[in-house]
Amino acid sequence: MLKRIFPFLSWIPNYNRATLYGDFIAGVTLGIMILPQGMAYAMIAGMPPIYGLYASLVPQFVYAITGTSRQLAVGPVAMDSLLVAAGVGAMHFARTEDYISAVIFLTMLIGMVQLLFGIIRVGSFVNFLSKPVINGFTSAAAILIGLGQLKHILGIQLPQSGKIHILFGSIFRNLGQVHLLTFGLGVLVILLIIGLRKISKKLPIPLLIVALGILAVGLFGLEAKGIQVVGEIPKGLPNFQLPLPQWDKLGKFLPIALTVALFGFMESISIAKTVEEKHSEYELDVNQELRALGMSNFLGSFFQSFVVSGSFSRTAVNDEAGGKTGMSLVFSTLVIAAILLFLTPLFHDLPTLVLGGIIIVSVFGLIDIKYPLFLWKNRKDEFLLLIATFVMTLSIGLIEGILLGVLLSLLLLVYRISKPHIAILGRIKGTNYFKNITRFSEDVEVYEDTLIIRFDAQLYFGNKDYFKKQLYQEIRKKGTALRFVVLNAEAINYIDSSAAVLLERIIIELRKKNIQFLIAGAIGPTRDILQNSGITETLGVENLFAQTFEAVDTCHKALERSTIQKKVSLQTKK
Repeated sequence: MLKRIFPFLSWIPNYNRATLYGDFIAGVTLGIMILPQGMAYAMIAGMPPIYGLYASLVPQFVYAITGTSRQLAVGPVAMDSLLVAAGVGAMHFARTEDYISAVIFLTMLIGMVQLLFGIIRVGSFVNFLSKPVINGFTSAAAILIGLGQLKHILGIQLPQSGKIHILFGSIFRNLGQVHLLTFGLGVLVILLIIGLRKISKKLPIPLLIVALGILAVGLFGLEAKGIQVVGEIPKGLPNFQLPLPQWDKLGKFLPIALTVALFGFMESISIAKTVEEKHSEYELDVNQELRALGMSNFLGSFFQSFVVSGSFSRTAVNDEAGGKTGMSLVFSTLVIAAILLFLTPLFHDLPTLVLGGIIIVSVFGLIDIKYPLFLWKNRKDEFLLLIATFVMTLSIGLIEGILLGVLLSLLLLVYRISKPHIAILGRIKGTNYFKNITRFSEDVEVYEDTLIIRFDAQLYFGNKDYFKKQLYQEIRKKGTALRFVVLNAEAINYIDSSAAVLLERIIIELRKKNIQFLIAGAIGPTRDILQNSGITETLGVENLFAQTFEAVDTCHKALERSTIQKKVSLQTKK
């Protein structure tokens, strides 16, 4: 039980010096990497940069002892930060202090939601976030993040917004106030990051850019020339402090909390599953991952942290640098703590345009062009779903965009299962295989007096009328020669009560027309339903078959089935 709550107990007894060395190197690398990223993502969330470092302390440590992934690096991430900014920003707090309090209260709520979902074991519900929805949302969010950071590159004031038309309007209205030196240096930073990436992706590029920015401000007196800097950063670790209760606004906070909680978990679990494939020494527990993230956010909020989740870039670095256990996150936490205790004065002269440039380059790497092109060629319906999510996220808002995207994906699912694939089968000549006659037109044998139909979905109230319409359409095509209808039920894994009544009615109607109805290949759960709903009695046990060829051969050759054939075709739960 303890190992389930604290998974670190499963690896700590075998911890050794070799593992310690890999974790230490990975942890120090992570700490250095998260320093500029955390500060930059805090700015995306509308928070002072120091809160990005606060979010890199307690949450990392909590996840290290409660998470089941040994390489997942948690901390501030761009998408969650933007969702928080969009949600809390829409509440229009007048003072910065009130905004910060609201974000920390929201973080506590997000942690509570994730904890609750983990306790009631609903981690698998994250599968409702389909890849086209995620891709469309991520690409749109990357554009919104990039546009939102242009204020640091242009040296102008822009209102915070999650809608592209508002951002573009604000940018164009303020073009006359662009600070040319800031703009020039901002472009230089972006080009420098891109250039260094081409030279080597192993370089700690964000940290190098931060160091160069601080040096440039000190050497050339750029602050006096109008370059905005981070300014005074509080020294020391964050104090324990209860989030300021804002229960009166719970109705506004809860939709944001639910969205960020689910999206953050989806982001984390997809990253964790990717890296798990490289490591056979452990297995992920999806619901424990949800609880671990919940604990990280909940406890982190008491130490002035904003929302955290898994980071793809930092997880990849953690794995490549030799991280083997959660100790790498512990070492990363110690690096950030040391910086907060002793090195914060060094970051006074850090230009905000540097952090803006780091964000812009990193988030535009999230825009995936290949996947939409693949969908355009192979999955037109999913391509339209992706584009719809993309457009809605850009124009309506982040939270609304992803929620509507999920709704559309569910509607698409309902549409698919309401009109599933139906195949007319024929016997492959010289065999007992029955295949779709449109795929094997030259190789199949079709019987004039027999219709063999396969329904490739569960049979329920939403598609029962479609099933009847298609069945009767094929019956009419056969004409007066038709004597047998064989339903291949191999793909039918469920029949609801509405469909059961319809199926019974069809059997009776066809019998009145001297057409015998047979069912072949029904799986165990479906046979149970046929028996319990009375369909077996109406159909007759002699018309239930384990395989299609048995049903067809019985129709044409009046063969007597063996005892085992009868037992398999009729077996149900007692």
